[in-house]
Amino acid sequence: MILDRIRAIPEGFVRTYGDLSPGAPRLTGTVLRISDAQVPWWRVVRADGSLAKGARQRERLQAEGVPFRGDKVDLRIARIPHDV
Repeated sequence: MILDRIRAIPEGFVRTYGDLSPGAPRLTGTVLRISDAQVPWWRVVRADGSLAKGARQRERLQAEGVPFRGDKVDLRIARIPHDV
C-alpha cells in the first residue's frame, strides 16, 4: 500500500512518486491528496528531485538533513529506491 511505503521512509531520506507506485507515479500524488492519513508527505519528491510543495517541503527536508543540489534534493545521496 502506498501509505505504508511512505510511512516506511526513514528520516533524512526520500523516495520518488514513481518509487512508491511504479508505472503509475501520479497515483501516489492522488493518494496523498485525498488521504487524511498522517504520513511524512514531505519525503516524497519528483523523479528529478524537485519539490511539489516548494518551500514548505524544503524546510522539513532540510530540518531532517536531506542534502540538496541547488533547488533539488540530491537523489544520489538521499533516495531510497527500493522497498525498505
